[in-house]
Amino acid sequence: MSTTHSRAAKEFLKDQKYAKWHDNTFWSVRTKRDNMAQGLDEWEQLREKASAIKRHTITHLDEYLEEFSTNAEKNGAIVHWAKDAQEFNEIVYGILECHKVKKMVKSKSMLTEECEMNPYLEARGIEVVETDLGERIIQLKGQKPSHIVMPAIHLNHDDVGELFEEKGISDEKGNHDPTYLTYRARLSLRNEFLTADAGMTGGNFGIAKTGDIVVCTNEGNADMSTSCPKLHIAAIGLEKVIPDYDCLAVFQRMLCRAGTGQPTTTYTSHFRKPRVVGNVHETHKTHKTHNAQRGEYHIILVDNGRSDWVANPEHWESLKCIRCGSCMNTCPVYRRSGGYSYSYFIPGPIGINLGMLRSPQEHSGNVSACTLCLSCQTVCPVKINLGDQIYLWRQQLADFGTANPQKKMMCRAMSLLYGSSALYDLGTSLAHWANALPSPLINCGLNPWAEGHAMMEFPKKPFHSCPLS
Repeated sequence: MSTTHSRAAKEFLKDQKYAKWHDNTFWSVRTKRDNMAQGLDEWEQLREKASAIKRHTITHLDEYLEEFSTNAEKNGAIVHWAKDAQEFNEIVYGILECHKVKKMVKSKSMLTEECEMNPYLEARGIEVVETDLGERIIQLKGQKPSHIVMPAIHLNHDDVGELFEEKGISDEKGNHDPTYLTYRARLSLRNEFLTADAGMTGGNFGIAKTGDIVVCTNEGNADMSTSCPKLHIAAIGLEKVIPDYDCLAVFQRMLCRAGTGQPTTTYTSHFRKPRVVGNVHETHKTHKTHNAQRGEYHIILVDNGRSDWVANPEHWESLKCIRCGSCMNTCPVYRRSGGYSYSYFIPGPIGINLGMLRSPQEHSGNVSACTLCLSCQTVCPVKINLGDQIYLWRQQLADFGTANPQKKMMCRAMSLLYGSSALYDLGTSLAHWANALPSPLINCGLNPWAEGHAMMEFPKKPFHSCPLS
């Protein structure tokens, strides 16, 4: 049974001051994106190139996945294939159990959110520590991300300050200065990095030609998660693989500009081989490694429905997504309803489409969260037809058994009205009589338009009956 977006949005909008702040915050990010795009004369050419690369790669995914796997194994990585979330979680747990891991630090990964990995591991006695600051905040708060790039954007510095006091991270009660809170978070996380038995990263891209995993961050937490522990696990969805470094150059120029309005991420980290742990000594003739041992590097390639989505002729383009979040930043519905009003863990236009691919029965309540303004596909750096896909999903709701009965009845009535010129003329000529009805009869729950709108007054003379001058 799907959850209705409008019901959850109504709760969000009860705090109008916060709702306005949320809207303005994301519009400012959209404005930064526009400034960055306008600063590159070749922006539209880059979008076209990025779209073509994704289209080519996804339609030749078997070849590039095989190439990536072969080269990653040549580099010394151990490659695993997971058909679904359950198998993914079992593989991760198996690796950690083999190494007797009790604590794992991990950088931001929407894939692990998708597979609900954290609760799976925690139920088996393994502590998982999120190291992205936003992810760490919502982990401590027991929440899910409200945005894929800025997961804790729905919280202000007072919310975070109170949370840090409650969890013992901050020791100055009432000091909610963002600089101070960031400092306290760094101290706390540093200890987690130093005492962890394993580190995990997601991946923005997998390079087929070299077998690299590329991770883009602004905090360096991915580097810290892999610099201390000997064991590194990287997890990516199948669609994250791209052909080579020339292709990476295109996406690297676009990802951060589209997502946060920055020229680039602060860190772009490339993971290719297991790291060497121990002391490295240099002689006058050559380099030799003494008292050193090589760590372990595991890469898990996750399907979890993606191979089925590739075969969907109307909706496969959702797999082109590079998770920049720009569609959310521009979406008038997301900005005014918040991330938690969507039933799928990824909100906004891309989340609507991915949720419907995952389970139409569970997530069809989200397809109404779209004005079909198409702003999302106008800003998407890889030119996904997000709004067009949402429109197509709406046409299939009856097939899924999730069509709104009230809307179906309204459509039948409107079809009858617009299908008969006599009925249409009669209805428009008599409409002004509704103006005489008492307000409680018009502005009530039976008239959804009256909620949030001032009810219009119908003119005495219909527009189409006025003579042309």
